[in-house]
Amino acid sequence: MKTATGRQRLPQWYMAAISAAGWTLGGYSVLNLPAFGDPVELLLLMVFLFVCEYYPMPFPKGSSSLSFPVVYLVYLIYGFEVAAVLHFLSVLAAALLNRRPARIVFFNPAQFVLSLGAAHLVFSSLLPGAESGAVPVAVLFLAFICVYYIINNTIVDLVLIMRPEKYPFAVWAAKTRGELFSFAISLVYGFLLHFLGGQTRREPDVFTYFFFLSPLMFLSILSSVIIRLRADKQRLKALFDFSSELNRAIPAKDWEGHIREQIRQIVSYEECFLLIQDEKTGWQLALSDGTFTMPEDSSGFSRLEQLRRTAVYNKPDWSHAPLSEGFRENVQTAVYAPLTLDDELIGCLILTKTRTRGFTDEDVRSSQTAANQLAIFLKTKWLFNEKEQRVLLEERNRIAHGIHDGIAQTLAGAVMKLDTAAKKIGGRPEEARKLVEDSSGILRDGLKEVRNSIYSLRPTPPEELGLHAAIENKISGLRQQYARGPEFTFRSQGTRFGLSLPAEKTVFSIMQESVQNAIKHANAARIDVLLRYQHNEVFLKIKDDGIGFSLYEAMAKAMKEPHYGIIQMNESAAKIGAVLQIDSSPDGTEITMRIPKTALEGEEAVD
Repeated sequence: MKTATGRQRLPQWYMAAISAAGWTLGGYSVLNLPAFGDPVELLLLMVFLFVCEYYPMPFPKGSSSLSFPVVYLVYLIYGFEVAAVLHFLSVLAAALLNRRPARIVFFNPAQFVLSLGAAHLVFSSLLPGAESGAVPVAVLFLAFICVYYIINNTIVDLVLIMRPEKYPFAVWAAKTRGELFSFAISLVYGFLLHFLGGQTRREPDVFTYFFFLSPLMFLSILSSVIIRLRADKQRLKALFDFSSELNRAIPAKDWEGHIREQIRQIVSYEECFLLIQDEKTGWQLALSDGTFTMPEDSSGFSRLEQLRRTAVYNKPDWSHAPLSEGFRENVQTAVYAPLTLDDELIGCLILTKTRTRGFTDEDVRSSQTAANQLAIFLKTKWLFNEKEQRVLLEERNRIAHGIHDGIAQTLAGAVMKLDTAAKKIGGRPEEARKLVEDSSGILRDGLKEVRNSIYSLRPTPPEELGLHAAIENKISGLRQQYARGPEFTFRSQGTRFGLSLPAEKTVFSIMQESVQNAIKHANAARIDVLLRYQHNEVFLKIKDDGIGFSLYEAMAKAMKEPHYGIIQMNESAAKIGAVLQIDSSPDGTEITMRIPKTALEGEEAVD
């Protein structure tokens, strides 16, 4: 635990040291400001500098502004002290207006001033060589800009590496791409500045600066807006994908892993927990992506039950956060997004970070949106489970009634005949023997019914293995059973996902019946089975190259001789809202079934 605490304090000490050094250098620059002439030019440059700082290009773990060309121009005209003070004030003003945390308000201006100071030292050391002609002006500029960007990014990278939260390579690469874009724009502007400065013969004025820097200011605003819009677009897409994934996961049993990945696409977090409230068992930890211990004290759950709006708790007020004692000690901030539906608290989504004020306003809003979607998902899933339980109960009652009205009555009749035979065996043995024979036949029929009932109670292959494995197992068994018969193939396409149990049973039953019919009646040499998972449906196709059959004759025969057949296949498909199509010709038969999204979510068709 001491190691974790030290890892938290190390970046704080480092940022405090950078802030102290930068503010000291900024104060020194203020005390040593030189006298300057026209304040209008300086004011215009400060406005350009502030606009570039206020509209940075955001990227993961930070942002990058296009302010360097303005800073460099001020540095060339007025010197280091003026450039340092203007840069310091513009960064400070942008941080205050954007309501950044106090540590950022102190750190960011210091970071930029120190980077400018390091570039100034290198520039000053090379300046005598440039004045004598030994060092080209381009080399002088390249040294200044490279030192500025390297020092600036190194200071930030060290903070991100020291923090307890992970700093993966992908995030570093995204940050570096943003900095390289800013570096390229600054490089072009710097060379233009030296080239145009060498070509002009008159002293630049306010209008010159305005027309030279206006494209930079508009590019800064435009790039900032475009990148933010792109980020919002990606966030909206992630929310849409999250909603779609929730719909798919309603009939699935193992839904936690899919949901965890989708939440990570919406909000950047370090640990994620989903607590749900059950009327029978109370609060339960349904999803955990981190370390959390359910507290034994119920007071934390009482505070949790009072939440109706998304709340953010940072380290200063961490003691007021519900269940705060269950998290790791290095947690600095947490977002509590309650799952509510019709004023009923279903659960709470909790996201944590080890950095104070680590969640942005967009993160908080996205967390609440995800929580609203999860509330609908959990409520629907509970209703779906209740529906499945009701179906199972109805099936049990049906079997119970069947046993009572069928097997029980049959056995009762047999017992009565045996009792009668026992009374007649002495005086009328022939009648007794006939009654025993009748009872024996009745008992055999009853035994057959008992076996059928037991067989119907056994779990189907999709229940035991899952749909995909059940089909594979069936096809493998057919290959062994009909080694010299037709060639069997089974293909699966798309990303697999769970179906409702009635849908899986229907798919497997229709596949099995279709394959058996092709084996028995079609004299097929090849039977292909295709199961394709699509966005809004599941597609099943069974195709053979047999002799085909007349669909009209098959329907007429099925109506006269009830068996599973085509009519039962159509009825089973209709119960889950699926569409069954049969195309048969002398060249073969193709049976297709499309199960729409309603069936994937466990809904039955309404007549």
